[in-house]
Amino acid sequence: MDTIKKLLEAAKPRKFSESIEVAVNLRDVDLSVPKNRVEEDIVLPKGRGKPIRIAVFASGELALKSRNIADIVIQPQEIEEYASNKRKARALATAYDFFIAEAPLMPVIGKRLGVVLGPRGRMPRPVPPTADLTNLINSMRNTVRVRSRDKRTFHAAIGTRDMPPEDLAENLDALMRRVIGKLERGRFNIQSAYVKTTMGPAVRYL
Repeated sequence: MDTIKKLLEAAKPRKFSESIEVAVNLRDVDLSVPKNRVEEDIVLPKGRGKPIRIAVFASGELALKSRNIADIVIQPQEIEEYASNKRKARALATAYDFFIAEAPLMPVIGKRLGVVLGPRGRMPRPVPPTADLTNLINSMRNTVRVRSRDKRTFHAAIGTRDMPPEDLAENLDALMRRVIGKLERGRFNIQSAYVKTTMGPAVRYL
């Protein structure tokens, strides 16, 4: 909580809602080995503080059920439209935060759109055609994806400046607990961690 208060005092107010993120610097981790990398979807207990957009690839009944809860539903016949237009595919990957796909559609999505979605960490989460997506989508709207890839330093959003400081502190604590839990030596694999607003100075957390 002290770190968040210090951060908000140090960062002068802006005319837009700044994101607040944590930057984590790892040590003594061989990130050339994929199993050592941090790749987690973490549900923030107090949410993201901003709208998170969800896209669903689905057909038939699942497509119909998804229309009222997802931000966009992409039918199977539309996949080729995106695949054959790289600009349209990139715009799709940028416009939506998370993707869900009816499991039978995953092979064609991987083959036709994997090259665009994969590197951006946007490959869909597969679900059965009979799934009820309401709880999953509601959970995803509070989720942040944490990816270190092969880099020693990585960033993750914990909310926005408009959120109460205690909510930001709770989100930060939840995210860091999950990250530390994924590392082989836990806290000893973290060299440092800082929090910062979009335009403000960084304040040390660990």
